Amino acid sequence: MTKATQAPHLTGTSALEVKSVSKRYGTRLVLHDVSLQVKTGERVALMGPSGSGKSTLLNCLGGIDRPDEGEIRILGQRTDHLTSDRLTELRRTTVGSIFQFFHLLPTLTAFENIEFPLKIAAWPKAKRTDRVNELLQQIKLESRGHAYANQLSGGEMQRVAIARAISLAPKILLADEPTGNLDSQTGEHILDLLESLTEEHSISLVLVTHSETATRICHRTVEMIDGKLRESVSA
Repeated sequence: MTKATQAPHLTGTSALEVKSVSKRYGTRLVLHDVSLQVKTGERVALMGPSGSGKSTLLNCLGGIDRPDEGEIRILGQRTDHLTSDRLTELRRTTVGSIFQFFHLLPTLTAFENIEFPLKIAAWPKAKRTDRVNELLQQIKLESRGHAYANQLSGGEMQRVAIARAISLAPKILLADEPTGNLDSQTGEHILDLLESLTEEHSISLVLVTHSETATRICHRTVEMIDGKLRESVSA
């Protein structure tokens, strides 16, 4: 797998550091001695067959799950040393997540879905409105802000989900098969959007995907097999 995307702008600072992480569910070893470093502004594709541990690693990176062994650092902070409340705060302000099936709230409009994290963060109404309108413009859905999820196409729903994920300006974006539920042309548009937004805001991206096409926006690819990471393929 050869990467065409170059990364001359990347700094030496790490947004994510994974050191010797292992994770079990019962007697099953899902992650085994996994180590990975993602630099600030770097986009890394994580590939591998179903059941290889990709989503488990992503959950550990996002603080949804905790490793049994090893350590994970987000912007230098060890997540296993944080209280549950502090970890939740770090996830909310620093890590954005995008999913294959969008996870939009069906009773809210596109505008309100994007606004939701800002409400939780207690942003003033005027500031929320400005931020959501800015994001709707960036994802080219200015005219669809009042539409509900069932009135949006799959591509539009994923654009709204991306805008929601970056609404609080996270430093890290975790994407789990974000194009897996879309047709190929729409998927290409979503990939272009992810690339442009992460580039513009120096957001680090970990992109879980089965598609080699999706890896084109990434600076390098790592492959997970049976809970272990294989050597990176760099640009």
